[in-house]
Amino acid sequence: MTSTQKFALRIAAVLWVIWGVVHALAGGIVIPADAAAGFQAIADAVNPDELQADYHPAVGGILNQHGWNLLWGGVVTIIGGIFVWRGNLTAIWVTTMVGGLLDVGYLVFVDIPGFVNFVPGTVMTIVSGSAIVLSFWVWFSNRGQSGSAGA
Repeated sequence: MTSTQKFALRIAAVLWVIWGVVHALAGGIVIPADAAAGFQAIADAVNPDELQADYHPAVGGILNQHGWNLLWGGVVTIIGGIFVWRGNLTAIWVTTMVGGLLDVGYLVFVDIPGFVNFVPGTVMTIVSGSAIVLSFWVWFSNRGQSGSAGA
């Protein structure tokens, strides 16, 4: 691996750790909150008064599940970022599958419809997208080298 590739992986690793910390914290905020506060924390571009309601406990349970997924996805992505920093090419795939796929759902169902503000929502999607592009550039450029494809 060239020094440029190592540098690219280190940038990607830092981006994944930042993404992971933000999402783990978001999960930690959503889980203990009541449903209205949880929705207000996530859909920060929506008028909070419009999200204030007496939600059925099942809605709170589903929101808590979402918070749990944010929490574990963030933690796994932080761990993956550490392995990406160390140059583990398999970690690129695992981290991208967890962080990247979580962000695809966010982008499609929350960001594009305009329910969130640019910061931190859209910025975190840009962060994960940048980490994916940098990581896969390194992975694909190392595929043909002996001993690197499955490292």
